[in-house]
Amino acid sequence: MITAGLICAALLSVVGLSDGSDVAQTPLLWRDEGQSATMNCSHTKDVSYFQMYWYRQLPGETMRQIVLTTTTPPHKYEGDFTEDKFPATKKDAQTGSLTVKTLQPGDSGVYFCAVPQTLNKLSKVHVT
Repeated sequence: MITAGLICAALLSVVGLSDGSDVAQTPLLWRDEGQSATMNCSHTKDVSYFQMYWYRQLPGETMRQIVLTTTTPPHKYEGDFTEDKFPATKKDAQTGSLTVKTLQPGDSGVYFCAVPQTLNKLSKVHVT
């Protein structure tokens, strides 16, 4: 059996998180081809940080966004990423998970969780 090592690592700091120390993520997973891998992400910020982004970076490629999750689905999948292959959950503001189903060797890479602060601000435009 070919081993599809799924590496889940690194913390990604996005707007509102200075150094990523407020975010915890599954550090490393190894799974066999055909299995599923679930990564968990949590943060210690307040409930205004209720969005969670998941990204993937394959060897030799740039980082790509998989999905934006909130506590109120549906989640927003990007490009050719689908909920069938990458189901995500977000039960509350501080926690979420991403699963990669039916692993193939091409799924091996680095998966990142990012938690931005949601800002509810109005923009004013004045035209003279």
